[in-house]
Amino acid sequence: MNRKSTGSDRVFDIFIIVIMGIIALGFLLPLINVLASSFSSADAVVAGDVGLFPVDFTLEGYKMIFKESKIWSGFKNSLLYTVIGTLIQVTCQMLCAYPLSRRDFKGRKFVNLFLVLTMFISGGMIPTYILITSLKLYNTIWAIILPGCISVFNIIVIRTYMQSSIPMELQEAAMIDGCGDVKIFTRIVLPLCRPIIAVMILYAVVGYWNSYFNALMFVQDTSLYPLQNVLNSILVSNESSLGGYDVNLSEQLKYVTIVVSSLPLLVIYPFFQKYFEKGVTIGGVKG
Repeated sequence: MNRKSTGSDRVFDIFIIVIMGIIALGFLLPLINVLASSFSSADAVVAGDVGLFPVDFTLEGYKMIFKESKIWSGFKNSLLYTVIGTLIQVTCQMLCAYPLSRRDFKGRKFVNLFLVLTMFISGGMIPTYILITSLKLYNTIWAIILPGCISVFNIIVIRTYMQSSIPMELQEAAMIDGCGDVKIFTRIVLPLCRPIIAVMILYAVVGYWNSYFNALMFVQDTSLYPLQNVLNSILVSNESSLGGYDVNLSEQLKYVTIVVSSLPLLVIYPFFQKYFEKGVTIGGVKG
């Protein structure tokens, strides 16, 4: 029901807009500075003369980055891990969430409780390392992809979406028509779950693309490093690891590499934004 806004409502709205604007600037200004530094000369970057606009505009850093095999190898690895990991993660989470959303699934409460407990209790770093080595996954791409490929939080979000958005009566009608669980899942549930699937794809893509810890822990072969680990080797070093350039140029290359590694996510995010916003609020609809 519509109502007229009062003076206090307008003041509150203005206050919220101002606060959110300040917070947005707090996140945006450093990103703009990184972008401006990537297009500035190495001397200007080291001297700290770069603000929100490039100083002595140049593309030299990008030219050097795109010539280096390490960057391309890391980019290729990250793309491979992201595609395979996203496919495995979304598939497993959908298969786990579907039975948990069914009221006729015996033992549903126990399984839900067991999954929730894993969010608070974990084996820790050393047991995880022992498990990875025991399964012969150490120093392979699966050591990067498989650990953490299922998120209990995401399963709960998907389950909640299925319970609140897909009527149980629709599934019961399909059973009467002769459909089994597989047909119900593939022909009814999945088509109706496109928004939440898009959200889970975005979560998985961001997680795998930004992941570096698993490679740091479980991979020794640098040729298997994802882009973030290649980037990390540059950021923590005082000298460029890209071929022995001078220190000034090394400092500029750090900003260039940050932009290059972040660009794919910035490109795909607008296409998933409406689904992302919906997915953030799904968990509060129904427990």
